[in-house]
Amino acid sequence: MKFDVAIVGSGLAGLSVALHLAETRKVAIVSKRALLDGASNWAQGGIAAVLDSGDSHEQHIADTLEAGGGLCDEGATRYIVEHGREAIEWLIAQGVPFTRDDSAELGFHLTREGGHSQRRIIHAADATGHAVQVTLEEKVRAHPNITLFEHHCAIDLITTDKLGPRPVTTGSQTKCHGLYMQDTRDGQVHTVAAEHTVMATGGAGKVYLYTTNPDTASGDGIAMAWRAGCRVSNMEFIQFHPTCLYHPYAKSFLITEAIRGEGGLLKLPPEAGAAAGQRFMLQHDPRAELAPRDVVARAIDFEIKKRGLDYVHLDISHKPADFLIEHFPTIYARCLELGIDITKEPIPIVPAAHYTCGGVVTDLFGRTDLPGLYAVGETACTGLHGANRLASNSLLECVVIGRACAQDILAQDKEGTPYLPDWDESRVTDADEEVVIAHNWDELRRSMWNYVGIVRTTKRLERAQHRIALLKEEIDEYYGKFRITADLLELRNLVDVASMIVNSALQRRESRGLHYSRDYPGTLPKALPSILTPARR
Repeated sequence: MKFDVAIVGSGLAGLSVALHLAETRKVAIVSKRALLDGASNWAQGGIAAVLDSGDSHEQHIADTLEAGGGLCDEGATRYIVEHGREAIEWLIAQGVPFTRDDSAELGFHLTREGGHSQRRIIHAADATGHAVQVTLEEKVRAHPNITLFEHHCAIDLITTDKLGPRPVTTGSQTKCHGLYMQDTRDGQVHTVAAEHTVMATGGAGKVYLYTTNPDTASGDGIAMAWRAGCRVSNMEFIQFHPTCLYHPYAKSFLITEAIRGEGGLLKLPPEAGAAAGQRFMLQHDPRAELAPRDVVARAIDFEIKKRGLDYVHLDISHKPADFLIEHFPTIYARCLELGIDITKEPIPIVPAAHYTCGGVVTDLFGRTDLPGLYAVGETACTGLHGANRLASNSLLECVVIGRACAQDILAQDKEGTPYLPDWDESRVTDADEEVVIAHNWDELRRSMWNYVGIVRTTKRLERAQHRIALLKEEIDEYYGKFRITADLLELRNLVDVASMIVNSALQRRESRGLHYSRDYPGTLPKALPSILTPARR
């Protein structure tokens, strides 16, 4: 199958790239599950952009740099922030039903989230990601130049060195020419040739035992780009969302940052004894509940461990019931299903792995180290997020860099693609004990949760590194001998990403942003990114 551009991933970044290209390019979108089964669709809070005259680019940039712990790339931050309004206007033009407010300058309601000095979050109630994804999905499905491959797992990228021997003197530069993908419904592997390949697979939250991410977030794009020879950066900075619903029947349900932005208070639960019902954030930060996510997550983690709790409470029941039902209908309905009425009682919450701030090293056009390969969205590391992502900057990055990526591709002449070899599984057999995959998956995620969590030590990281190395050896052997499955592909990618997170964390001998080490509690005077380079580069 031949395309001008193959996009792996169907979140906001991938769909943005596709729609900007589709008028003049033949585009393939590879989606692991259905088109809406990704993290973008789950995003509740909104999109940060300067949309009011009382706000400014400089304020948004300053808020981003402060949250990022001194590690944000200022040029990337300025570029993305300054292109924010046109990104929002593009989404409005596509028909995204943002929440209206006739008294606002742009006509849409703006909310505020932790770390922001102004109300600048445009949203669609408390289900912004879903509203955006449904709108763009309709356009993508209707476009004649876009071919969708739902329920297809990307296996690996096809680079020049996989095409066989070639003369050293001519065309010796390694490039990306496409990818192999497997139809998860029948197991067939297909070869996709593309002049340009875009990794838009999201983050790697499933490397942890508890996460707000969907099951698809297994770091596929980061791992595939790494294996193809691309550098990765800042992988130690995993953002733990401070408020994930704590309930035995609620899997990965996020309680949006905007609850705290609208006055929600963090309190100790009845299990705290005499301290039950007390607020605790002011003891950890003067910004209290509006402190950045890393501060809030560490504070909750501290209180849980100090007092032997399983969770803490997030209480917004002091606000009018009609206000809560109007602004947070998704959260209200889901909590009510589980017997929690947020208009009358607090919500039990715990921190959970939420966002991968690092990723594949790219420029502001999404270009990676490998010609022909791009990375956008959570898969990439543009430098915007630094050591800690500012709330609601991620969807903005998806749209701004998605458009820039498409513009870079459109500016290049068409060159065609070489003949690509078919997938070879002549020397593999069906697995005899697939339970090995489930066991390794569980061991990997528990090791990451126990040893590479919110608070870290060198000894814990070294324990994780040792266990991950053993698991990787087993998984690679299994991959080499048996026919692939979706579970095996995800596990192979997760173990690679886990190794990157641990190795990056061991490199950083300080505490900064989301990386907090008991062995190195201070912050070094100069902020430097951590960069890992594949051995073969």
